[in-house]
Amino acid sequence: MTIPVLAGPGDVPGAVVLDVRWALGRTDGHEQYLAGHLPGAVYVDLDTELAAPPSAAGRHPLPSVADLQAAARRWGISTGSRVVVHDAGPGTAAARAWWLLRWGGLVDVSILDGGLAAWTGPVETGEVVPEPGDVVLTGGAMPVLTADEAAALPGSGGVLLDARAGERFRGEVEPIDPVAGHVPGAVSAPTTDTLADGRFRTDLVEHFAALGVAPGTTVGVYCGSGVTAAHEVAALAVAGVDAALWPGSWSEWSADPIRPAATGP
Repeated sequence: MTIPVLAGPGDVPGAVVLDVRWALGRTDGHEQYLAGHLPGAVYVDLDTELAAPPSAAGRHPLPSVADLQAAARRWGISTGSRVVVHDAGPGTAAARAWWLLRWGGLVDVSILDGGLAAWTGPVETGEVVPEPGDVVLTGGAMPVLTADEAAALPGSGGVLLDARAGERFRGEVEPIDPVAGHVPGAVSAPTTDTLADGRFRTDLVEHFAALGVAPGTTVGVYCGSGVTAAHEVAALAVAGVDAALWPGSWSEWSADPIRPAATGP
């Protein structure tokens, strides 16, 4: 059975619901959660639970399988659980949890399309502490790229998509990483362009085709640190395209002085 990438409000009852409120440069996700969240939703801290500490591998390296499994059990996930993840909307942070749990080996994980902003049901306040689960994760169930593999992709017939904002891709601004620009040969593909009114667009197949993603194309995705790239991987999955995530992304590339940085369109 193929599990849909996206969930609707009717998919929430009976699921383990994870609230991943996070935005670059903000630290008030937990406070937002406490003030109001979906019934039974468990707060997930992206920086500490969906990533290892920052290192030469990037600002949000993948956690170890053991750490991810321990976190998933804290969140109440057991073998056979159905999981729905969301954020405040439009899903760019929640997709990190979706991708990681799929990578860990969990099958039934989906993203609440539109997030909390699209939720019209009741909300609760305060912390939810679930009974611990017993899920067993294995890792390796979603494809990943190293920096060298990502760099080689454009020259080998593949497509490397850069999910960051266009101005960061072009090197006009760089708010957080040490060097501005993009990986030579990459294609600018802001993940925000996969959205319409806070939800995934209905014409994603055509959208990605215009970026050079044809059936059978080998596709890799990166962003600043592997967070919003997971959202673009999810959008590609909705369009029927399997894509590999480069977890280190630009934060890994730009920290290495031997790596070239291209600028412009």
